[in-house]
Amino acid sequence: MDFVHKFIPSKNGDNKVTLVLLHGTGGNEDDLIPLGQFLSPDASLLGIRGKVLERGAPRYFRRLSEGVFDEEDLIFRTHELAQFIQEAAKTYSLRSDGLVAVGYSNGANIGASLMLLEPTVLKAAVLFRAMVPLALEKLPDLRGRKVLMQSGVLDPIIPAANSERLAKMLTQAGADVTLNWQNTGHGLSNPEFQIAKMWVHRLPS
Repeated sequence: MDFVHKFIPSKNGDNKVTLVLLHGTGGNEDDLIPLGQFLSPDASLLGIRGKVLERGAPRYFRRLSEGVFDEEDLIFRTHELAQFIQEAAKTYSLRSDGLVAVGYSNGANIGASLMLLEPTVLKAAVLFRAMVPLALEKLPDLRGRKVLMQSGVLDPIIPAANSERLAKMLTQAGADVTLNWQNTGHGLSNPEFQIAKMWVHRLPS
């Protein structure tokens, strides 16, 4: 249990669904707790702080420049995070088939990487402002997995074609992918929270 994290059990104590909350650059384990409570009031919440520091700002993996990732570090950090999530599931008696990632920006990118490199860990993911995390020679089997991508038409960091390429990769791997476009930039908006809440509510239990 070597990640700084915060766990909030479900209100009814069954830990049936757990939202794994993955913050953006400079965030921490508390950042997405309010969003998680909004998206699924009855779910357990697991907020995880990234281990990598970029000029003092926590991240989940290193980058070489804006939008250019250190793939070697990304791969290592993805496997490390997957191991922690599995350990946390055992420690907190979480259902392994009820783990849903909710990530923003850097957190969404490692959420996508978890889907691609550790396809058995998550059953679903809500990815706010995600981009293709890495190139793969072979796609995993993501049949039975669901992904919601919320992307900004005016995002100055992530080109629209990049978001569309990630959606295509996940779809080709067998995931049920919904890509929603918002008329916004890299920041988030209330309407997309409502969309995400309805999507999470419709996930099979």
